[in-house]
Amino acid sequence: MQNELTVTFEGDHIHVIADGDKDFEFSEKLWSTVAEMCRKHNCFNVLGVAHTSKPLEAMEGYDHARLFEKLGIGYRYRIAWVELSPDAQDIVAFIETVLVNRGLPGKVFSSVDDAEKWLLGHGRQHE
Repeated sequence: MQNELTVTFEGDHIHVIADGDKDFEFSEKLWSTVAEMCRKHNCFNVLGVAHTSKPLEAMEGYDHARLFEKLGIGYRYRIAWVELSPDAQDIVAFIETVLVNRGLPGKVFSSVDDAEKWLLGHGRQHE
């Protein structure tokens, strides 16, 4: 499957569509583009939706912490990620764990609706 990467500013968040085969080179392009778009619009809420045909290898997933640090993706970012392909969900969950264990941003969701609610704060109950 051919890779597709679309990164757009939606007013209150950066929207990422990342479909196709994944490798670390694709991840570098994706996150470099996201970081640039976030800085350009001074918006650090990121909603990513992926449908991966060939997932990353575990070591490539592990390298995301180094990549995030290199690109300055840190505490001010709020990243909600949805992987629609069941075959890639384990590696995405692994990447989430790697990032969280290093104090870097990222949370994985099973639906776009849940990701949007968390990212944008909709539906929060106030006590």
